[in-house]
Amino acid sequence: QVRLVESGGGLVQAGGSLTLSCSASGEVLSFNIMGWYRQAPGKQRELVATMSTRDKINYADSVKGRFTISRHNRDDKVSLQMKGLEPDDTAVHYCNLHQGIQRYWGSGTRVAVSS
Repeated sequence: QVRLVESGGGLVQAGGSLTLSCSASGEVLSFNIMGWYRQAPGKQRELVATMSTRDKINYADSVKGRFTISRHNRDDKVSLQMKGLEPDDTAVHYCNLHQGIQRYWGSGTRVAVSS
C-alpha cells in the first residue's frame, strides 16, 4: 500500500500563485509516475500534470506555461508550482501515484481562485 499526503491548497485572487506538495510513503517502487489531477464542481476529474521518476513530464494544455511540476525522488515527493491562477483553476486537486497496475490517490486539497 501507498499513502499520499497533500498540502498547499488555499484561496487566492486571480493572477496569484500557490504551490502544492505531495509526499508518498509505503511500498513505493523505484519507477513510478506521480502527479496531480483536479476535479471542479460538476465536472470529471482531469489531468493537470505528471512526472515520472525518469523525468518525463506531461501537462494539460490548459496549464502549460503557468504550472511547473517537480519531484524529489529520494523523498518520493512531488510539487506543483502554480502561477497566473485563473478562476477556472478552482477545483479539488488530487495527488496521484501510478506504479505497475496500481493507482493511488490522496484525499485532495482545495484550490479556490477568486476573480
